[in-house]
Formats: sequence, structure tokens, C-alpha cells
Amino acid sequence: MKAAIDELLALEREFWTGGRRFFEENTDNECLVAFSSEMAGVMENKDLAATVDEGRRWKVLDLDLKGTVQPSDNVFLLTYEAKAMRAGGEEYHALVSSGYVRRREGWKMMFHQQTSLPEV
Repeated sequence: MKAAIDELLALEREFWTGGRRFFEENTDNECLVAFSSEMAGVMENKDLAATVDEGRRWKVLDLDLKGTVQPSDNVFLLTYEAKAMRAGGEEYHALVSSGYVRRREGWKMMFHQQTSLPEV
């Protein structure tokens, strides 16, 4: 289970810092998101990838794992606290949960939720 957690946290870090191609390659065909009022519901892979603004990716990122659950060999959920900063100094603090399903190609994100927290 530790290996899966490490692998999924590495994917999470790349979702914060990576580009559209990473999203396309690592999101399932459909992903249930609860990110903002504009991004709430089921999104197709290509539509979720299209939301990535290449110039505004996070440069500094700290993830503090809060919990995990693996209801089956092919499904894994994790929750963590994230503190991030963009190159221009903009900060963000959130409680995040993501769910993954294991496909032939590897783990694919199929659920993602963020709740903004006050800055610390």
C-alpha cells in the first residue's frame, strides 16, 4: 500500500505543476470534480485538460497526507492538505481529495475535490 500511496502522491504533485498533456494522460475518460461553481460535475478528460493554464502552474507545493482508503485493488482515494505558491507569489491553501482507478495504463484520476482553506 505504501508504494501505491507514493505513486499517487507523485501523480497529485504533477497535477498541480504539470501541463495539459499530463492531464490528458492521467485522467480517466470521465472525472467527477468539485473544484468551483464552474467546475462541479462530471468532466470528460479533454475538457478537464483544457482548463489547465500553462502559464499559471504552481511552482512551490507542500502536500500533507491526511488519510487514504483503498476499497478495492483497483480503486484508491486520498485526502491531503495542500499549500501552494505560483511563481508570482500567489498563495493557495486547500483540503484536497482525489480518487483513482487502476487501468491497464496505470492509475487514472476519476474524482477530484478541493475546499479552499484560510491562508496560514
